[in-house]
Amino acid sequence: MTPRSLALRFRRSLHNSRLAQIAAIFVFWGIGETTVRLAGLPVPGGIVGMALVLALLISGRLSLFSMRRGAQWFLAEMILFFVPAVLAVVDHREFVGLLGLKILFVILAGTASVMAVTALTADLYYRRRLAAEDRHALFE
Repeated sequence: MTPRSLALRFRRSLHNSRLAQIAAIFVFWGIGETTVRLAGLPVPGGIVGMALVLALLISGRLSLFSMRRGAQWFLAEMILFFVPAVLAVVDHREFVGLLGLKILFVILAGTASVMAVTALTADLYYRRRLAAEDRHALFE
C-alpha cells in the first residue's frame, strides 16, 4: 500500500466514522494541552487545540467533513457537560436563594451587554461600509 492510498483510506474513514471524529477532537485537545504545559502558556489547552483545528481548516489540510459529525454529537449531548454545574447547585443550597438570583442577574446582564455591544458594532461597521461604497460609487 502506498502512503497516498493509506492517507486516502484514513481520510475516508475519518469522514464516515463519528467515533473517529470524536477521537480526532480528543487528539487535538490533547495536543493543545501538551503544548500549553510544555510552553507554560496561560491559555487553556482546549483553546490551543481549537486554534490548531481552525488553522488546519483554513489551510485546507483538514476538511470540514472530517469533524462535522463528531462536533454535532458533542453539541447534541452538551447537557452531559453541564451536569457538574447542576450538582454544584445541589451541594451549595445558597445558590437557590438571594445569592443565586444575584448571580443569575449578573449573568443575564453580562450576556445582554455583550449581545448589545456586538449588535451595535456590527451595525456601525455595516453603515460605514455602505457609506464608503456610496462614496466610491459617486467617483466612478
